[in-house]
Amino acid sequence: MQPFTTLTSTPAPLKVINVDTDMIIPKQYLKTIKRTGLGTALFSEMRYKEDGSENPDFVLNQPAYRKSEILVAGDNFGCGSSREHAPWALLDFGIRCVISTSFADIFYNNCFKNGILPIKVSQEDLDNLFDDADRGSNATLTIDLESQTIKGPDGGTVTFEIDPFRKHCLLNGLDDIGLTMEKAPKIEAYEEKLKTRAWA
Repeated sequence: MQPFTTLTSTPAPLKVINVDTDMIIPKQYLKTIKRTGLGTALFSEMRYKEDGSENPDFVLNQPAYRKSEILVAGDNFGCGSSREHAPWALLDFGIRCVISTSFADIFYNNCFKNGILPIKVSQEDLDNLFDDADRGSNATLTIDLESQTIKGPDGGTVTFEIDPFRKHCLLNGLDDIGLTMEKAPKIEAYEEKLKTRAWA
């Protein structure tokens, strides 16, 4: 998993509340268990018209936001079913950070497991970040995980809270497998002890 330390990007404003996982990645794309290739399906029902052409009104289709790595979204992001394909699609598109006032618990946990930083902020801070995002390519945000800050284009700073263990995992790029591998020396030492006991 790619470590998350700092990230600077033009933020994309998605001013929609209760964005559920079916809106993030519709059910017809859940047949695969691959984590790649889902970026084109991200928000597909909003991104594309019925004929398959792009909807120019959707934020991620607009020139300023096509390469956004930060999504500023409305309240209760990631609600609905527990599909892990939702963070897979966000990551495959290039989104590394989602900022909102609240997230559904399962989606929130799945983000950390896949290298995405979900940040909870107050409504006042979110409104200010939406204002920054509305400026398009004229404004960028810088996320610093170590200092737990969001720096705006005009020098303003928002601080955020994060569980220390989850912070450690993101900073070091540790998913569940990586966490297990961190303990490999202790596991090997324990296995050697078992072998010794078996022959005793």
